[in-house]
Amino acid sequence: MSLTLRHNLTSAYLDAATKLSPRKKRRRIVAYVESYDDVAFWRTLLSEFEDDEHYFQVMLPSQTSLSKGKKVVLLNTLNANELGRSLIACVDSDYDFLMQGATALSRRINGSPYVLQTYTYAIENYLCYAESLHEVCVQATLNDRQIVDFPEFMRRYSRIAYPLFLWNIWFYRRHDNNTFPMYEFNACVRLQEVNLQQPYQCLEEMRQGVEKKLSELRTRFPQAISEVDALGDELQGLGLTPDTTYLYIQGHHIMDNVVMKLLIPVCTQLRREREREIKRLAVHVEQLHNELTSYENSLAGVQLMLKKNDAYKSLYLYQWMREQVKQII
Repeated sequence: MSLTLRHNLTSAYLDAATKLSPRKKRRRIVAYVESYDDVAFWRTLLSEFEDDEHYFQVMLPSQTSLSKGKKVVLLNTLNANELGRSLIACVDSDYDFLMQGATALSRRINGSPYVLQTYTYAIENYLCYAESLHEVCVQATLNDRQIVDFPEFMRRYSRIAYPLFLWNIWFYRRHDNNTFPMYEFNACVRLQEVNLQQPYQCLEEMRQGVEKKLSELRTRFPQAISEVDALGDELQGLGLTPDTTYLYIQGHHIMDNVVMKLLIPVCTQLRREREREIKRLAVHVEQLHNELTSYENSLAGVQLMLKKNDAYKSLYLYQWMREQVKQII
């Protein structure tokens, strides 16, 4: 056997042996999340960063009970010895991101590099990202016609809510949860019925309630007006602007009392349009029946499609989360 052939056979043998030998074991990083609904969201983010050295396992915070929630996640992680190397926490920011140290909880969350937070109020705000709502309608109706300019609608909504939202945050930063609590703020910025012929009319109705409450607060607390204005300047550094307010308002409120109020009539009209098209184009009764049945079987609920929405990755707050994961790794 020639030296060259022997060398080639040896190299081939070593290559084969290397492939057959067990790979270096990847380090597991457990990511505790608040609830079942959070698992898919955080998996979407963390899976981008898995490689040959480490992987993530997203799970609920307790293996011995059904306890869930933000407090349980933080309790099980903040004092753990493996926090950072093999354990991280993934939580909704709620108001803690905007508190910026005004409360003990916000200091713990904002001060730990191993606590991933949404920066938005909650995961639901990502699902309701205005730029993605048309895609949600398409998935729910299989009709690509745009009826409402969702980004413009949510910008107008945010601008109306913004000055009142600053007052709500101002009170919370002062540890006053009673004078103007979140539920009262939410009541001021919820939508009534949306008329697709005049989609912005409901925003004007909302504006009246907001301005009435603003007038009341400014009359009762005139000394706070300058402080609230200064708070607005500070919070711009956290991404809160008049155009983006809806991302920081309670997520379930935005989903249930704003976005779904808009999506349901839009999707209802889009489905009716598609059904009328089928009726117009069908050449006989059997074809009409088959096409309508096929269309109906292909549809999905708009709320389900909204919860499955993952077209929020271009949002700047999502990019902040990605940068934080990079730092952890």
